[in-house]
Amino acid sequence: MEGNNELYNNFVRDFGNRICTITAGQTYSNLIFLCIGTQRIIGDAFGPLVGNRLTNMLRGARKLNVIGTLENSVSLCNINQIMERINSTYTNPFIIAIDAALSSTENIGSILVSDGGIELGSSLNRQCIKVGDMSIKGIVGRNCRNINQNLSTLQNVPLSRVVNLADVVSSGIYNTINYNCNE
Repeated sequence: MEGNNELYNNFVRDFGNRICTITAGQTYSNLIFLCIGTQRIIGDAFGPLVGNRLTNMLRGARKLNVIGTLENSVSLCNINQIMERINSTYTNPFIIAIDAALSSTENIGSILVSDGGIELGSSLNRQCIKVGDMSIKGIVGRNCRNINQNLSTLQNVPLSRVVNLADVVSSGIYNTINYNCNE
């Protein structure tokens, strides 16, 4: 992860502070990582890449679930069915929504951790659906505020940027879950 040390350290600090603070004293049935996106568009593959990595890293971990991988994607097309399945399967889950995002040029390559969920469809001016209790957004490109330009941006994002962001987030989540919250 050389070259990403500052990004990694900032993410672990932000994610660790938020997840441990938000969940302290709360009883959640499960922690669900809802990894949103598709492998069909390079910039939008951030969430599924994180999902694949977390699935391998967290294999066998009790009460930690990953939904959304390269093979089984979560998108605006199937989010309602996915949320129905989550709500019928888990009593009181804490959902961390993970997705690619577009922002201003100076934010490209950064990771934003926020309380509250993610509004799916906003960069493509589609009907927005808010999901999650917490969000992690990998800023993969510039928001042009135009549907066609944003789609073109997502299709032409360098794969290396998406992979680097996915590596930082998945490693950071794994290390935070294993070390910070268990103290």
